Amino acid sequence: MIEDIQTAIPLGFLLSFMIGPVFFVLLETSAIKGFRAGVSFNIGVIIADVVFLLIAYFSSFQLLENLSNQPGLFVFGGMILLIYGIVIFIKKASKKDNVKVSTGTYLSLIVKGFLLNFINIGVLVFWLGLIVIVGPSLDNNPNRIVIFFGTVIIVYFITDLFKILLAKQLKRYLTQERIVLIKKGLGVVLIVCGIVLITKGFLPKEKFNIKDGIERISE
Repeated sequence: MIEDIQTAIPLGFLLSFMIGPVFFVLLETSAIKGFRAGVSFNIGVIIADVVFLLIAYFSSFQLLENLSNQPGLFVFGGMILLIYGIVIFIKKASKKDNVKVSTGTYLSLIVKGFLLNFINIGVLVFWLGLIVIVGPSLDNNPNRIVIFFGTVIIVYFITDLFKILLAKQLKRYLTQERIVLIKKGLGVVLIVCGIVLITKGFLPKEKFNIKDGIERISE
């Protein structure tokens, strides 16, 4: 059990620094809206990861094959990210960014974090691949799998808390002009991520082989 936890800790830490739309939105939310807002958003992200993990655990390797045969899922998720990024980029500045966040806003941030992570089908593919790789090394023991991935998620969340705290320190330096630049930069990041996902959906199957991707992760 201890060895499983020790193996999971560095993985959870590394996952927290995987560059993607969630990474940048978390930092933006924390810097502009504060610590509680960042935590609320992150809770939504974690819930989506847990849902993906449950899907991965109760499914089989066949699901990976099915996903590779459904490029439309990547196109759909990519289109949502692309549209969301464009909306953020062209949206005019609002004084609401400096208004105190309410309880209702915290709930909406949880939903936002969940949806932003959930629409990225690549996250599901990642967790599925990880289950396929790690499962045999854990003897496919349910208790060991729960401990391993539970540790990954906990370390992931704790590391994100430190990122939120650091991002919050930037709030005092944020002027309205800088907030606008951050939001436009975030919009560009989301647009790029959306285009990448859409491109994956149009790649020939032989160039987007999930089995090969899993083998690379395990090396």
